[in-house]
Amino acid sequence: MCLTIPMRVAQVDGLMARCEAKGVQREASLLLLHEPVAVGDMVLVHLGHAVQQVTHEEAEQAWALYDELLAALDGHATPADVEADR
Repeated sequence: MCLTIPMRVAQVDGLMARCEAKGVQREASLLLLHEPVAVGDMVLVHLGHAVQQVTHEEAEQAWALYDELLAALDGHATPADVEADR
């Protein structure tokens, strides 16, 4: 399974951005985006490419789901168990 990770743009240098999420920083290409990106914007990063801009609220919602899934997996629950608990 492949996931896009919501990340905050920390620095823009031409067509590359330094992005961060949960204390992790990554470089991401901005070539696939259709609109300009500024420091503080949220983007979805997949395999080193920012593929879409999202709102801060959408990024927070995604991270809430990721955190829930990770917590369930730490407790050895399966993704199906997480869905059943909803």
